[in-house]
Amino acid sequence: MKISTKGRYGLIIMIELAKKYGEGPISVKSIAQENDLSEHYLEQIVSPLRNNRLVKSVRGAHGGYMLTEEPSKITAGDIIRTLEGPISVVDFLEDEEPAQKELWLRIRNAVKDVLDSTTLLDLVSHSEDENKGYIYYI
Repeated sequence: MKISTKGRYGLIIMIELAKKYGEGPISVKSIAQENDLSEHYLEQIVSPLRNNRLVKSVRGAHGGYMLTEEPSKITAGDIIRTLEGPISVVDFLEDEEPAQKELWLRIRNAVKDVLDSTTLLDLVSHSEDENKGYIYYI
């Protein structure tokens, strides 16, 4: 399974919303600027996230997007399935050896387990831990 740019940017959007959870709506423009990404492309990505009820939109001058659930209740699997479709390593062939099918299933299940056990809160906590205590000099 290869995660496309759509899936990767979708995770970025959701992590940014999780970082600011409870602070009100966040604009796609601010997420795009903060991460040096295309605002237009992020707008396309946020649409399926909204349609799948992972985010909600707020209209108005101070509008934007917010998570519909706490960051601890949304998993990376929820986001990736929304943007990439079902998690699959390979397409099974009718005449494939049973041992190969078993291997593909085990790999798929391992990937699903990681994605489904990793919450947005985990991802936010990890990113905050990496930035603690370091002072960068150039």
